[in-house]
Amino acid sequence: MTKIDIISGFLGAGKTTLIKKLIEEAYNGEKLMLIENEFGEIGIDGGFLNNSGVEITEMNSGCICCSLVGDFGTALKEALSKYSPDRIIIEPSGVGKLSDVIKAVENIEHEVDIKLNSSCAVVDAIKCKMYMDNFGEFFNNQIQSANTIILSRSQKLSEEKLELVVSQIRQHNSNAHIITTNWDEIDGKQIVTAMEKENLLEKELLAEEKEHHHNHDEECACRHDHDHKHDEECSCGQNHEHNHKHEEECSCGHDNEHKHHDGECSCGHDHNHEHHHADEVFTSWGVETPKKYSKEEINDILKSLCETSDYGVILRAKGIIPCTEGGWINFDLVPGEYEVRVGAPDYTGRLCVIGTNLNKNKIEQLFHI
Repeated sequence: MTKIDIISGFLGAGKTTLIKKLIEEAYNGEKLMLIENEFGEIGIDGGFLNNSGVEITEMNSGCICCSLVGDFGTALKEALSKYSPDRIIIEPSGVGKLSDVIKAVENIEHEVDIKLNSSCAVVDAIKCKMYMDNFGEFFNNQIQSANTIILSRSQKLSEEKLELVVSQIRQHNSNAHIITTNWDEIDGKQIVTAMEKENLLEKELLAEEKEHHHNHDEECACRHDHDHKHDEECSCGQNHEHNHKHEEECSCGHDNEHKHHDGECSCGHDHNHEHHHADEVFTSWGVETPKKYSKEEINDILKSLCETSDYGVILRAKGIIPCTEGGWINFDLVPGEYEVRVGAPDYTGRLCVIGTNLNKNKIEQLFHI
């Protein structure tokens, strides 16, 4: 039987770093396969992992939580047939919904000899509250669906602030194991032990999803979540309780609770539908290029992305590029900070920026593409 471990995490949380640690310290001697899903046109993380000895399948054409769910099941079955691995590590897109990835695995459990061994979420402790407030539909879904939550950068917080982060996470998931210790202080085997502890949370969440939050076993034909508590009749022919916060009715034909967030509903109004696909909220820009950059030039570019809103709301930027001073540069950017370091050569230079409301023309000009 092949074990399936899902390691999710919002953009820049540290999934790739964690996977490297587990490969080196916990999965020795196992025949491993890593299935990656990058949001955007250019896959970057595969370049960082291609010397680990792990078979990598990159799927860059969409997001696993939406357009790739069907293809994902087929790809997983093909991987099992071709490589017969002892363990498959699935690294979903940073903007994917963990509940959808769990569902995709469970949908084929009866067809192949696999076991969903763990589903964890890597959470940047410093940016946790900001992401909860601004991208809750995606960020909170990862927390709610995980059996283990692994905090990154916890060593940069005071004890008081770390306790606050744990409290905020507990509001969304009261059962998951939370790893708060700095990764450098513990062995990868200790992390895996926590990941593999028995926890039925994901199965409970999936059961709730299938019921669509109904108070009985009958599924609503209109495919929306409703709470059946009064006699108001929905156009689908069944009774639902709609939580009216405004007198205005949405043009999509249903009354919605108006909790404004960054994603706009396709009906033209903002609603907390909590069923958006990643590509409805996030956009990406990516290129492959042989262009060389100096370290100073890259620092100036990343500073501009961090300090201005001229290019959109930048959530993540990564690159593997040749350097004019010789060698190669790798860079990572998350809101408010970035890192530039020496890297290994790749087959060509690659750049990727992910965010909301991106001005792709200005980003191209910034990188001189």
